[in-house]
Amino acid sequence: QVQLVESGGGLVQAGDSLKLTCTASRRPFGRHFYAMGWFRQAPGKEREFVAAISYNGGRQYYADSVKGRFTISRDDAKDSVYLQMNSLKSEDTAIYYCAQHESGAFESLMAYNYWGQGTQVTVSS
Repeated sequence: QVQLVESGGGLVQAGDSLKLTCTASRRPFGRHFYAMGWFRQAPGKEREFVAAISYNGGRQYYADSVKGRFTISRDDAKDSVYLQMNSLKSEDTAIYYCAQHESGAFESLMAYNYWGQGTQVTVSS
């Protein structure tokens, strides 16, 4: 049983920064290490890959649209994954979801078995 809760979304202006947090609650208790990902879904569009981080934090993967602006990180002591978003653009406006990776390509939605409810990010131009 896994629950993922995102937080940190909000309304910002273009060029601003925002940091999203995803905290996991897992049962049974214990140290669990999974690759994690962030996705987003804009109104009228399909959910798309944003970033992923390997189970030990050693590798990060980014969509081309956010490369150089977003940074994914994790703190396993807090069971949390973060998405630091800098130089935000209006096209970054979307609901952002974190997800726990099960198997398969990090960019694929089908590779993830648990999802959070999402947090809204709105960037005004």
